[in-house]
Amino acid sequence: MGKKVLILPCSGIGKAFGSINRDATFRVVDELRPGKAETNCLSLLVMGDEDAKRQVQTSRCIAVDGCSLECSKKLIESVGGKVTTHYRVMDFLRKHRDLKPGSITFLDENGKKLSQLLAEEIAEKVDELEEEAE
Repeated sequence: MGKKVLILPCSGIGKAFGSINRDATFRVVDELRPGKAETNCLSLLVMGDEDAKRQVQTSRCIAVDGCSLECSKKLIESVGGKVTTHYRVMDFLRKHRDLKPGSITFLDENGKKLSQLLAEEIAEKVDELEEEAE
């Protein structure tokens, strides 16, 4: 196994889609693909942290954004990283309209289900990237 896949979710603090993408990322890193995927704090890139920049520049990156501003994708690219795959929670919700989150302050049942589905899709992409690297 080579270098871990780096999954960077947008911060989206106080936004339902931000909570969903962060939860999905942690599900992948901690539960679904431990040892194969990792994450880092996107704000480190904003602050110019050299270690975070180097990690992005040398990793296969998956950007997970809550909305159309695409902060994660843009930050990865702005420091010289390559986004191998990009997810937007709002696009994912269009495929699962029945799971519209009802709260922005915590993940309700629909938000948790949507996060799990997104995490499963991201985990499959991690597997694909691992196979390509072999």
